Amino acid sequence: MVETASELDTNEIGAAANVGITAGASTPAYIIQEVQRRMSDIVTKPDEMSFEEMLDQSFKTIRTQEKVTGVVTNVSANEIAVDIGTKHAGYVPLYEFTDDPNAKLTELVKAGDEIELIVLRLNDVEGTAMLSKKRVDAIAGFEKIIAAEESGEALDGIVVDVVKGGVIALAYGVRVFIPASQATISRGQELETLMRQSVQFKILEVNRGRRRAVGSIRAVLREQRKGLEEQFWQTAEVGKVYSGTVKSLTSYGAFVDLGGVDGMVHISELSWSRIKHPSEVISVGDVIEVYIRDIDAESENKKISLGYKKTEDNPWEVLARDYNTGDVVDAKIVSMTPFGAFAQVIPGVDGLIHISQISNEHVAKPSDVLAVGQTVKVAITEVDFDKKRVSLSMRALIPVEETDEAAADGAVIAEAGPDGAVIHTEE
Repeated sequence: MVETASELDTNEIGAAANVGITAGASTPAYIIQEVQRRMSDIVTKPDEMSFEEMLDQSFKTIRTQEKVTGVVTNVSANEIAVDIGTKHAGYVPLYEFTDDPNAKLTELVKAGDEIELIVLRLNDVEGTAMLSKKRVDAIAGFEKIIAAEESGEALDGIVVDVVKGGVIALAYGVRVFIPASQATISRGQELETLMRQSVQFKILEVNRGRRRAVGSIRAVLREQRKGLEEQFWQTAEVGKVYSGTVKSLTSYGAFVDLGGVDGMVHISELSWSRIKHPSEVISVGDVIEVYIRDIDAESENKKISLGYKKTEDNPWEVLARDYNTGDVVDAKIVSMTPFGAFAQVIPGVDGLIHISQISNEHVAKPSDVLAVGQTVKVAITEVDFDKKRVSLSMRALIPVEETDEAAADGAVIAEAGPDGAVIHTEE
């Protein structure tokens, strides 16, 4: 501890291998300079750097945006302490080390590691320097972005933000803007579905001066789809079954992605029952099993017609398998005509209750006895599978005693043939 250069012990200093100097904040600068010169005279040997020069070097100056090499001295949960060879205490916050919010610094770096850093902010009053590894990575990454634009290479990245007009994907530490028109293969897809998703994209444009880049996910998807399309046409044939994803619905059918190629299922092929819109059966995003009904290879854009209905679900097949003539079923009245009422036997199969088969009594018109939506018990009297016709009878279920009583009272009794036509009447 000395106050002036005259107090220095030249013998002790001269014998030392390493000498350092420090001063309090209140020490006048001229005293420090005097001590520097005096110590240089004592310890400097021929052809060696003077103590003053070595001291100046140890307190080298740095500037913001300058690249430096730091040695890790300590690692905590939120930041890394580094020695950058200056009077500043260097530190790297977690968010300037990596973009991964779940990353643990203790698993990424350890004391003694050397890392390349960029100076972000200096605080000479506190003697600190905030540094960034992420910015160094971004500089190196931008060079890879430039190279990818020139080569047309597809890059791997993660969507980190949804912004006005598109999304931001991160690759090699560089934020790449991907416009909405280039973000998805179909324009109807919500951009939010890409958030935090791993994606591949191509670089469309690079602004080196502003260090910005524009990319396209769609360009990669189109290339992939083209490859799948070529593979599809090599094996496609009528009758082949595929597992496809419903892409969109229209009033006349559904478009299904078969893996590189889209096919259409007409609304009439979606259900054996009559439906008003495809959404009654399927939804966008559903994975369904379809088969190729027809291929139009002559058109400029090859068209594929798909089938979805299964033979075993054909209501007429179900009727033949599960029902017989004479069976009694609950049928729902679905419509009226002057000559009778149609009732649903099972979904997809309606049968006719002829006006003569509604009651033992005279019926002027079916609506006098029945109403749409009403459920009645009927007997299946005849099934014509070729013509897809079913004859039903309510009258057949009326007890014989009631029929005899009606005849005794002089009621008119009508008997119908298999097709519901009146054969004869008697009083």
